[in-house]
Amino acid sequence: MKKIAVLTSGGDAPGMNAAVRAVVRAGIYHGMEVLGVQRGYSGLLQEEFTPMTLGSVADTIQRGGTVLYTARCEAFKTEEGQDRGAEVLRNHGVEGLVVIGGDGSFRGALALHRRGIATVGVPGTIDNDIACCDATIGFDTAVNTAIEAIDKIRDTATSHERTYVVEVMGRNAGDIALHAGLAGGAESILIPERPFVMDDIIRKLERGVSRGKKHSIILVAEGAGKGMEIGKYLAEHTGFEVRVTVLGHIQRGGAPSAKDRVLASTLGAYAVDLLRTGASGKMAATQNGVLEAVDFETVFTTPRQPDLRLYELADMLAI
Repeated sequence: MKKIAVLTSGGDAPGMNAAVRAVVRAGIYHGMEVLGVQRGYSGLLQEEFTPMTLGSVADTIQRGGTVLYTARCEAFKTEEGQDRGAEVLRNHGVEGLVVIGGDGSFRGALALHRRGIATVGVPGTIDNDIACCDATIGFDTAVNTAIEAIDKIRDTATSHERTYVVEVMGRNAGDIALHAGLAGGAESILIPERPFVMDDIIRKLERGVSRGKKHSIILVAEGAGKGMEIGKYLAEHTGFEVRVTVLGHIQRGGAPSAKDRVLASTLGAYAVDLLRTGASGKMAATQNGVLEAVDFETVFTTPRQPDLRLYELADMLAI
């Protein structure tokens, strides 16, 4: 394989640049020409290619976001758009494509694989909602960003003797809330994978007050409910002073953690190795710390949920 391309798609995640860097430099190391596709599948259809050199990815490993940019592309969800994407890649002499992104990005990669383009996916999303891998690129950084915010919020919660509801991202996955809640000592963690009853949350708050507790932190995954609505309900049904913080997109930005940089570098280089050995239609991942190539179809059909043992542990420790 002499010529490959790399693109980032879907929501940006800290560590995507480290993965792009690894793809580019591993490809060049093995004598390949590497093209960067700007703005994901949208850029692919618009033929927004840029030659990537060693210097193209210099000083990017520490940067958040993606230097290739990213965009949603409704046109690529159609048969015509996918046919066009495969044709564009062939016209540019691209033999293999590395797609860095999440579930939707991988479905696009699978469509190209079925049209004869060798594709490998690298899981990059802060939500950690991809099956068959230990973690996705960006998740560790997002959790640490949430932890930093929770620690600061707890300071003011203590000073003013208030209850704080903190909403974190994650779409339909509760991983960020679960890990940040356990690490941040939250009194309650609300995630979509574990049904909850508001009266139980209220009882826990009241039990804490009865033993002299002056403040509480309730962490809410966006897929479990709206922080503002939960905060309003608690204030109306307890009489406590409640404040709400929605962390939002700050969780996507910032320099990636060392863990995310190592994961991204490892998976990016592994993706190039997979293309070199003829693999296609697969995700580059770590499973129990070991590099594995997983068929996209397996990724899509494998049930996935967070480690609920952590939920039970957090609940026990917040007694």
